[in-house]
Amino acid sequence: MEVIEQLISNRILWAGVFAWASAQILKTITFAVINKTLDIKRLLGDGGMPSAHSATVTAIAVATGFIAGFDTPVFAVAIMLAFIVMHDAMGVRLETGKQAKIINDMIKLVYTEDMSPEEKLKEFVGHTPSQVIAGFVLGIIVDIVIFVLL
Repeated sequence: MEVIEQLISNRILWAGVFAWASAQILKTITFAVINKTLDIKRLLGDGGMPSAHSATVTAIAVATGFIAGFDTPVFAVAIMLAFIVMHDAMGVRLETGKQAKIINDMIKLVYTEDMSPEEKLKEFVGHTPSQVIAGFVLGIIVDIVIFVLL
């Protein structure tokens, strides 16, 4: 029972959860506005604006700084891991999505019938720099709301 109470009162964990949820909701809305169609799967999907990965790791790192101090080793670890995740989202994961799109297009050219959704490679995997920056800013905003305004 004590473990559950600790999890419920963990503000660093909640900062990450709220940042992720906020990003996913904004991502779904952004996708709907751009594509003029609501795709509920975007609520749990990768890729898109803003980056939920960036929002989550930024919120966790900054929350760690608010609680443990910005001069502590635990904050240093959290912020460095956040930068690694954001760099990876713009690098390897973005390139993976581009390659998946090209492969899907090539298969479509060779075969006359469309692939099922299960057969298609996932194209929304990475993030552009602007999506990562938007997620970074969102993570900070979530922490300001949680730690400064509340």
